[in-house]
Amino acid sequence: MKIFIDYFLPLLIMVLAAVLYFRVALNAGIIDRPNQRSSHNVPTIRGGGIIFLVAAVLFLCWNGFYFPYLMMALLVSGGVSFIDDIRTLPNWVRFGSHFISVILLLVESGLLNSLNPLYLVAIIILAIGVINAYNFMDGINGMTGLYSLAVIFPLYLAEQNSLLASLELFFILGLLVFNFYNTRKRAVCFAGDVGSISLAIIIVFLLMVKIVSTQNFSYIGLLLVYGIDSCFTIFHRLLHHENIFSAHRKHLYQFLTNEKKIPQLWISSIYSSLQLILNLLIVFGHLGYLEILTIFVVLSLIYWIIKAPILKVTQVHR
Repeated sequence: MKIFIDYFLPLLIMVLAAVLYFRVALNAGIIDRPNQRSSHNVPTIRGGGIIFLVAAVLFLCWNGFYFPYLMMALLVSGGVSFIDDIRTLPNWVRFGSHFISVILLLVESGLLNSLNPLYLVAIIILAIGVINAYNFMDGINGMTGLYSLAVIFPLYLAEQNSLLASLELFFILGLLVFNFYNTRKRAVCFAGDVGSISLAIIIVFLLMVKIVSTQNFSYIGLLLVYGIDSCFTIFHRLLHHENIFSAHRKHLYQFLTNEKKIPQLWISSIYSSLQLILNLLIVFGHLGYLEILTIFVVLSLIYWIIKAPILKVTQVHR
């Protein structure tokens, strides 16, 4: 009975919540319609990632009002992002919500009053960058759902704090539900900003807590694969004097799916599998700073070996 209450009941509630949302979204026209920057070609329900806010609410119902500032951060950024999924909001509103959420995460993790202001500024900038990079990487079926599992599941396996383990478990259940509807050739729904931003918020919080409690900065490696694609793509766009905040299709995964016509689920599986292997090694203490740096260099070289020929071909066609 306890297993049913702890695992299957919240999973069932999330499934029912997802089905209910799909009906509401269809009636309200919350649909992602293909355009020239899209990697899909059929209208698809947007905002399916609202299931992660449901996961947060269920965590509170099962455990009590723990991590209040984290929950407020999820509510602020998740709520603004959901509105943005329905109607486009100004950039300052979205970035303002991210800034407020990061401040709340710093309060929750105990960092706000314990660090030098210069370090706090650096952390705020980095955290906002991670949140937006996580959002930009949400472009093909399975990417956000599988990759987030690759980050949170290893943390759950190694978690010693029962409350954090419960929090991670509820988001893993939410990811299982989301992946059922998204990780397929023709997705039933997309995460939307509400999904990718909410997942980014929870992951940034978990990394903050881990780094504070262990004083081990190697946990940053839990986002290494996303980080390489995001940082090099931003660098490339800056070199070409492009607006890095505008929508585009210049990430490696987008080139591989749109230009090379490699199935989206293959690319999502490769990204998440690489990160899962790395993360299991990191959380169980098998990789130190030098090893992570070496892996970063190797993956970066592979990244450019793959991407450079694609860039040359696309530039010639233009």
